[in-house]
Amino acid sequence: MERLNLEGWLPIRVWQQVGEWQVDWCWFGDSPLHQPFFRDAVDDALRLPFNQAFRRQTPLATLGDWQVSRPGLAPNAFIFHASRCGSTLISQMLARLDNHIVISEPPPLDALLRSSLPAAERRAGIEGLLSAYGQRRRGVEQRMVIKLDAWNIAELPLLRECFPDTPWLFVYRDPLEIAVSHLRRAGMHMVPGMIGLSGLDDELPVESREDYIARRVGRLLALGLARCREFGGVAVNYSELPGAMAGRLAGFFGLDDVQRKQVFAAVGQHAKQSSEVFVGDSDDKRREASALLRERVECWAREPYETLENDRRV
Repeated sequence: MERLNLEGWLPIRVWQQVGEWQVDWCWFGDSPLHQPFFRDAVDDALRLPFNQAFRRQTPLATLGDWQVSRPGLAPNAFIFHASRCGSTLISQMLARLDNHIVISEPPPLDALLRSSLPAAERRAGIEGLLSAYGQRRRGVEQRMVIKLDAWNIAELPLLRECFPDTPWLFVYRDPLEIAVSHLRRAGMHMVPGMIGLSGLDDELPVESREDYIARRVGRLLALGLARCREFGGVAVNYSELPGAMAGRLAGFFGLDDVQRKQVFAAVGQHAKQSSEVFVGDSDDKRREASALLRERVECWAREPYETLENDRRV
């Protein structure tokens, strides 16, 4: 039997085909993942002539086989968030460090977390997937940080079963500012019917975009609050960034004095658009908010936000 060798390859898609779960792999070689999101790194890699000519597809069980053959780094931290609240800034700051692997919102992880696989298979798949992402492809990597999709806060208990000792953050922001961002350009979890999500869906009618988005933001904040209390998460407000990366978050991520300075090289750039200069927009968003949006946010999202703030300050 041919020896399993996936060195330089990373999983880019996990999907079900005729009842069997499959993994698509893409060749990254030793290229670092500096892009704001994993899907951006995948898009860049797929443009390589090699990846246009050669693809690899394996059964899901191959993730476990590769983990046994070549164990990768275990995750050192998870970043959860309420969306549009600074989590990408944190991940991009950490991506400046050569000894860090930063995987930002990888679709295969979301697919496994929300899959209908039997519990044991799902846990094995998640552990094998993160081991594959934790491969030391350049030989200098020592730590790995995973940033999840906003809605994955609902699946935190499952992830804790796989990695019970891994510390995690919940990053959040004033709900009015989050809601304005989604009114400008809605994430797919803020569009009715686009994606079914455990812990966020309800049976209430959609009265308006403002009402629906405010409801979803409120549920994300309430879930974040409940998970922080139950599983010991570290609550981080957008208002603390980026300064907290030189303070309490530097300790959380285990950064030394040199690394605390290195991560701030990313601060002058927009987290999601590296060619643009980052400018704080909280005041603009507050001015832009309509009376209806303000009323809906106060109804659905203000209470969990204030409770998070009270817990954070204790």
